Amino acid sequence: MKIFLCCAAGMSTSMLVKKMREAADKKNINCSINAYSVSEFDASLAENDVCLVAPQVKFQFEEFKKRAEANGKACGLIDMMTYGMMKGDVVLDQAVNLYQSMKNK
Repeated sequence: MKIFLCCAAGMSTSMLVKKMREAADKKNINCSINAYSVSEFDASLAENDVCLVAPQVKFQFEEFKKRAEANGKACGLIDMMTYGMMKGDVVLDQAVNLYQSMKNK
């Protein structure tokens, strides 16, 4: 499973990616997780299975979700509190659940 977080610039999101990778290691989940800016959305979508949109760019979420689903990909919005507290395990679980729900469609 390939996951990408879509954000404005990538500074705080790269910290969340690190926490998610740590959580994936602890849970023995085989995945790649990266962060990209909104300008890289289309290229990133083509290479990944799940997109998670950071709260600071939530105004673009609905459009990103439509584009993701049109390409058979999952897309979700990261909760602001979860993001702010850098809960990588919770965000990882969100990504896994989105991925599984898309696989079951």
